Amino acid sequence: MTTSLVPSALARDDNSIYRALSELDKPVFVVRDDRGVAVTNDAGTARGAQVLAAAPALRPETLGNNEFRQTHGVNFAYHAGAMANGIASAPMVIAMARAGLLASFGAAGVLPARIDEALATITREVPGKPFACNLIHSPSENALERAIVDACLRHEVRCVEASAFLDLTPQVVRYRLAGLHRDQNGQVVARNRVIAKVSRAEVAELFLRPAPEHLVRGLLDAGEITAEQAHLAASVPMADDITGEADSGGHTDRRPLVVLLPSLLAVRERIQREYGFAQRVRVGAAGGIGTPAAAAAAFAMGASYVVTGSVNQATVEAAQSETAKRLLAAAGVADTTMAPSSDMFELGVDVQVLQRGTMFASRARRLYDTYRRYDGIEAIPAAERAEIEQRILARSFDEVWNDCLVYFRERDPEQIARAEGNPKRRMALIFRWYLGRSSGWSTAATPERTLDYQIWCGPAMGAFNDWVAGTYLAAPTNRHVAEVGLQIMHGAAFATRVSQLRAAGVRLPGRCATFVPAPLSPIESR
Repeated sequence: MTTSLVPSALARDDNSIYRALSELDKPVFVVRDDRGVAVTNDAGTARGAQVLAAAPALRPETLGNNEFRQTHGVNFAYHAGAMANGIASAPMVIAMARAGLLASFGAAGVLPARIDEALATITREVPGKPFACNLIHSPSENALERAIVDACLRHEVRCVEASAFLDLTPQVVRYRLAGLHRDQNGQVVARNRVIAKVSRAEVAELFLRPAPEHLVRGLLDAGEITAEQAHLAASVPMADDITGEADSGGHTDRRPLVVLLPSLLAVRERIQREYGFAQRVRVGAAGGIGTPAAAAAAFAMGASYVVTGSVNQATVEAAQSETAKRLLAAAGVADTTMAPSSDMFELGVDVQVLQRGTMFASRARRLYDTYRRYDGIEAIPAAERAEIEQRILARSFDEVWNDCLVYFRERDPEQIARAEGNPKRRMALIFRWYLGRSSGWSTAATPERTLDYQIWCGPAMGAFNDWVAGTYLAAPTNRHVAEVGLQIMHGAAFATRVSQLRAAGVRLPGRCATFVPAPLSPIESR
């Protein structure tokens, strides 16, 4: 059937087709008339022509799981994950909260006094708005875990992002159970929410199940939870949300998201059948989420929400130096590598970092290889020792050790006690000094240490740079964290509609099928 149509209601050229696809609050129809194939948002026009395909209206607010939005009190199923050393700063969290987006303060590696100050600032600036605080598993620094939980409970932070856990610890269990109570209807309510970031099914299971009885009993005996909370512990899983962390910056197993996410969804279903929890744990996707296409793919695979990390490090609100942000903004998808981590150095755990523009990864690997070969710094041959002191540390071992003493006396005195009489442990702390300080040199833009910058980064950064090339977001000074999140979510809705039309056999011009970021209107950015 062919019908004469009003020309202005039909889109035939690339620009007009793109505008029609971008009207996300209106359906889009692909029709055929006597002039050929066209696109329209007008249902009346479509009824007068042969409709070849259609896609419904799809606002970015509707992507993902509605329960995630309701539970966390946000407008979008989007989470800006934590970046350690406070790089995910208080200003970043505040900006995201004001835009109706969830963000985590990067408490890992931050001294307790600074964590306390940051949480106080956030709660003062955005009272009642949702946000999270990172709780990182620190096997060698138990005092840090306790300090973070203490601060979160003191400031009534209702959500933590638990990351890098290999097993459950008393502190993460304490946080979860401290908020347990029954509401007026007798339903068990977990006031303190946990988002667990995992990359392995066996770790996911720990958070999908209730808290282990032995940890609950220990907390009860220590008077850190009530008898009622201990009783209710078996009624709820340890987490509200599980984030599947694929190939991300920082701590990562570099697992492909297309393998990891379905496996975690299957584990969730199995454990849900076993326990029959009143509320199913939601599963989100992280690692490689730097473009609308990646976010849309995650939602298509069943992710309840998406999490970004690397792309936020180059934003205005990130507590990262301008030098590092420029390096990040120039990164490609292949410009990352793995390097020994500071917090899990002795365990041989790696983190993913930016390789382009820095020698940190190779120097950190040299330190770890030295640690593996020798029982202490005294066993290192003189020539090798001199090379490490001069070319990597730029200080003597004795000077570095004195710095360690000052640092850990304030942060965690137990570290010093464990190194006494243990040359291997002392060597580890000396080498960890370099790994720990290198991220600080990056955030402080220490000029003489540019080649030693440790910048946590995954390939999503390069994908983001490719996507925004030639647009206003190419410049780091225009990359506001909430704007980046909203652009990704708008683009994901756009990409989803394009995929729906493709599934119906529509072949769109290449320039029309990719969302191009443009400054959002005041309504869109609310």
